[in-house]
Amino acid sequence: MSSLRTALLQSSGTPGDTAYNLRILEDAARDAAASGAGLLACPEMFLTGYAIGDGVHRLAETADGASAAAVARIAADHRLAILYGYPELDPDPGSDAVYNSAQLIGPDGARLANYRKTHLFGCFEREWFTPGAQPVVQAELNGLRIGLLICYDVEFPENVRAHALAGTDLLLVPTAQMHPFQFVAESIIPVRAFESQMYVAYVNRAGVEGEFEFVGLSCLAGPDGVVRARAGRSEQLVQAEVDAAFLTRSRADNPYLADRRPGLYGSLA
Repeated sequence: MSSLRTALLQSSGTPGDTAYNLRILEDAARDAAASGAGLLACPEMFLTGYAIGDGVHRLAETADGASAAAVARIAADHRLAILYGYPELDPDPGSDAVYNSAQLIGPDGARLANYRKTHLFGCFEREWFTPGAQPVVQAELNGLRIGLLICYDVEFPENVRAHALAGTDLLLVPTAQMHPFQFVAESIIPVRAFESQMYVAYVNRAGVEGEFEFVGLSCLAGPDGVVRARAGRSEQLVQAEVDAAFLTRSRADNPYLADRRPGLYGSLA
């Protein structure tokens, strides 16, 4: 495994304006690459905005749509991988399903992974989205195994443990974390990183959008439970190193995964 400098773009962009949000992404990619980052992660529903009502269906695109091509160009131009959240239109012409999705584009512009949120939060998401059905989605990047979840998904320890058992080294979690649930960013994310021995990058929106007040506080937590980078409450780009050598040592020192007794856990399912 190699190390990977990871940048988190804490921004809500402009809801409903995909073209403007792509310009924000390009500026952030330029800044992140200039400071040595190999990966830029953006929040949940970054391309379109989160609280956009029926705009979810109007602005939804397939995973290989025009916006995916634009992100691929930005990634290739700046030679860094990009993770972004967006409303994904089901490619089946007989379906009107839209998923709350996150896609990872490689530094050469290739599409590496696409994940559909499996645990929808609240009435808003259940009204507009169809839940995904694949719990563990991964890709290889710079010698690291990258896993994807979205927001509410990470609040279920089973999801993160499934990634740990599948060998995820860095879990990317674009989110739209809102008031009054900031304890997730402050406390749960570092605990998830520690208990499942991985890095967790949690990248949030910021500010007021419709009925929601997003709390910011994006962070990158290490397998020792220590937060390597933490944003405040406003729009911000923060960075930290995902240290592969440290991850290897931490896993050797921490016995959680080795000491599991799966035979006792049948009732959990």
